[in-house]
Amino acid sequence: MRVAIAGAGAVGRSIAGELLENGHEVLLVDKAPTAISVERVPLAEWLLADACEITSLDEAALQRCNVVIAATGDDKVNLVVSLLAKTEYGVPRVVARVNNPKNEWLFNESWGVDVAVSTPRLMSALVEEAVSVGDLVRLMRFSQGDANLVELTLPPESALAGTRVGDVDWPDDTSLVTIIRGNRVLTPSRDDALEAGDELLFVAAPAREEQLEDLLSATRDAE
Repeated sequence: MRVAIAGAGAVGRSIAGELLENGHEVLLVDKAPTAISVERVPLAEWLLADACEITSLDEAALQRCNVVIAATGDDKVNLVVSLLAKTEYGVPRVVARVNNPKNEWLFNESWGVDVAVSTPRLMSALVEEAVSVGDLVRLMRFSQGDANLVELTLPPESALAGTRVGDVDWPDDTSLVTIIRGNRVLTPSRDDALEAGDELLFVAAPAREEQLEDLLSATRDAE
């Protein structure tokens, strides 16, 4: 997979390093000469250019990319890069960094964004996830399909503890994608039984989140 990353700061370089370790091709693009630090990510391709300009993106051969990541520290730049990547080059997947939570509402499919990652929101969510049992925590928003990645730790008193995944009447527009149980990451099947303390990750429509939380936190006494 070929990935172009706009923004070669600490965030962009860190993402590039992870992707390279996983065997992907990575191109880092930045207009600041001081950001071009080839020695820090020597296996990546580097391009000194303004990612908001068509000529730069032509040089980057963005049409060959499977994914574009707009990872600069400027929300305006990230939106422009996302829009150009999607509308001018037809990039299948565009991921954009949100620096200011007040701008999060802009990062949607109208601006070419498939996945918006808000660092402040994610850090807040991870804090909540670490201390919350039985409360739904939003981890990420997907622009396409109007859905969120949400997490909930199944409380010990939950009525669903011991119930098979296939026997649960899940709300519409929700999908259980992963069960984290101790050190194990499980791909749920219909026959897997839920256990107290399981971290459950769902992709869910925002309108279904309250219904999902009520279902998972309902106690046996409430049945």
